Amino acid sequence: MFAAIKEQHKGVDVCINNAGLSHSEPLLSGKTSSWKNMIDVNVLALSICACEAYQSMKERNVDDGHIINMNSLCGHQVFSLADAHFYSATKYAVTALTEGLRQELRAENTHIRATCISPGVVKTEFMSRLYHDSPEKAKVFNNFSLLLQPMTAIDVASAVTYVLSAPPHVQVCALLSFSCSFI
Repeated sequence: MFAAIKEQHKGVDVCINNAGLSHSEPLLSGKTSSWKNMIDVNVLALSICACEAYQSMKERNVDDGHIINMNSLCGHQVFSLADAHFYSATKYAVTALTEGLRQELRAENTHIRATCISPGVVKTEFMSRLYHDSPEKAKVFNNFSLLLQPMTAIDVASAVTYVLSAPPHVQVCALLSFSCSFI
């Protein structure tokens, strides 16, 4: 992927790591293969993309780039939902990885910034995919989400725009965002 970006666009100045998935696999009864899949996508792929983006910026002397890791409120609080406990563990890893990345970028004396954006419930197909094999659980979640007015993709895009528009001397380390009806 990064070779194609280099060929077509010379490289990466901004990387938004937005891939993520969850499986309904509690800690006491979950499948190892599903846990591994979540680690591969939510943790390893994000880390590989951040590393590749940094290398692209470094080789072209880009000193004002940005790496944004899309996270989740589940990366800051463990909710009472057994199906999401392992997912939360991967998202806590994203929180730690983003802070580690920010510290390493600073140690390299670069002005490349790293930010973790952690939205709450967003109206996407995420939950329907999670509960594709359990219509009862999907229905419960959908009824719950109607009560709290989930964020939209535009809301999340606005958070990204806010972070990218911060002045060069401002480092937005983390941005937690959720619908006001949630609080």
